[in-house]
Amino acid sequence: MSAGPAGPVDGAEGDDTEGDDGWEPLQYHLNVDGTRRVVSGARLEESLLTVLRERLGVTSVKDACEQGRCGACSVLLDDRLVTACTVLAADAVDARVLTVAGLGASGPAARIQAAFLAHGAVQCGFCTPGLVVAVTDLLGRRPAAGEQEIREALAGNICRCTGYGRILAAVRDVQAGRAPGGSGAPGGSGANRTNGVGGA
Repeated sequence: MSAGPAGPVDGAEGDDTEGDDGWEPLQYHLNVDGTRRVVSGARLEESLLTVLRERLGVTSVKDACEQGRCGACSVLLDDRLVTACTVLAADAVDARVLTVAGLGASGPAARIQAAFLAHGAVQCGFCTPGLVVAVTDLLGRRPAAGEQEIREALAGNICRCTGYGRILAAVRDVQAGRAPGGSGAPGGSGANRTNGVGGA
């Protein structure tokens, strides 16, 4: 899930001004939650996490380890689960970025969140956005995933509050259609799952 080496950014333009230390600010566009957003004054080495939070104000993507180990900043990048802190924002110029905020107030993500609440799987709440994105990704690919597969899929998302038992129970309820407002786990490809869920 790490970003590749930095190189020329297709679609990015250099700013007319120069940074204090001689770096050339970049301007480019990111497709975030269904909306084309302008990023101005960016550095080439800035992560997708930094740009989302500090330049675009998307604070549902949480900043924790910045090493790709905790899952708090999980997003879908072209329907692929990634940690935003390990991806260069400049490498996402032509990609579709979907955060928990873009998953919408209805559909699979809403059922997952409702199940989390029903099972008390939301305590401090800091890890919840990343977990919801990860579960949405998993059930979109593997609606009937078994317990071991669920555990493995969530191994990259750290939760210090719940011990994961309540999270697993919530996922099982979504799969069985017992989540409030739900009739079963989401199915189909990532593209089918995310495009109609309620992006901005």
